[in-house]
Amino acid sequence: MARILTYAEKDTWIHRLSGVTKLLFFVCWSVVGMLTYDTRVLFIMFICSLIIFKTSKTDWQQVGTVFMFIMLFLALNLVTIFAFSPLEGVKIYGTRTELFTIVGRYVVTKEQLFYEFNVMLKYFTVIPMVLMFIVTTNPSEFAASLSYLGVNYKVGYSLAIALRYIPDVQSDFTKIKHAQEARGIEMSSKASFFERIKRLSSIIFPLLFSSMDRIDVVSNAMELRGFGKDKKRTWYSGHPLGRNDYLTLAFLLIFMITALYITFRDGSRFYNPFL
Repeated sequence: MARILTYAEKDTWIHRLSGVTKLLFFVCWSVVGMLTYDTRVLFIMFICSLIIFKTSKTDWQQVGTVFMFIMLFLALNLVTIFAFSPLEGVKIYGTRTELFTIVGRYVVTKEQLFYEFNVMLKYFTVIPMVLMFIVTTNPSEFAASLSYLGVNYKVGYSLAIALRYIPDVQSDFTKIKHAQEARGIEMSSKASFFERIKRLSSIIFPLLFSSMDRIDVVSNAMELRGFGKDKKRTWYSGHPLGRNDYLTLAFLLIFMITALYITFRDGSRFYNPFL
């Protein structure tokens, strides 16, 4: 059975960073990844993501299932892009180098392949950071760190609960999936790709209802304990910013400025190798 995607205590420099530092790094990294279509920048970000992910000593079994679902979504996204706009790359790069014709207007061009390659690369630069943030960030410490920065403790607590309940949602997903399979609904690799996609709806809706029930239980419990009555609260877990946090944030700032400069210096965020 695949391991649950949740925080795992390990002795690495990434785990020792403040939760705020990791959040800022993740958000800024994602923003740069979404803004740029410069292949050179994306490739460097991809390599850095792999290095950081490897350094965090994240167990592949812990993230493998989630990663496969993300790859499935990516594949569907790339197919959808080609289905609705098969010449999007031609419009962007201003040239047309045809490779072969599938049928009608569906012509495979080098420009379209290059454009979709960049879309795929954007996913690969962000996905490791998402997984790394989840498995290396202690929810309680994260909420306390946000509070130290002046963020309202209600916001910090909400984010901490969201991180803490990711494993429970995964567990519910597995239980519902097994229940559906016990009823004779094949959802393993024995079923065709499209059949599995179609049958996911039999999991999604029960998962939504169970999640809403959990939200109701937690909110009632917090209300009974008087949560939100006072303007401030104390924290058992806390991690003030240290030397490595400031070094990481400095690297992030320098990298963002450099990456955005390279991306927009010629007036376009698309790197064009066809001119």
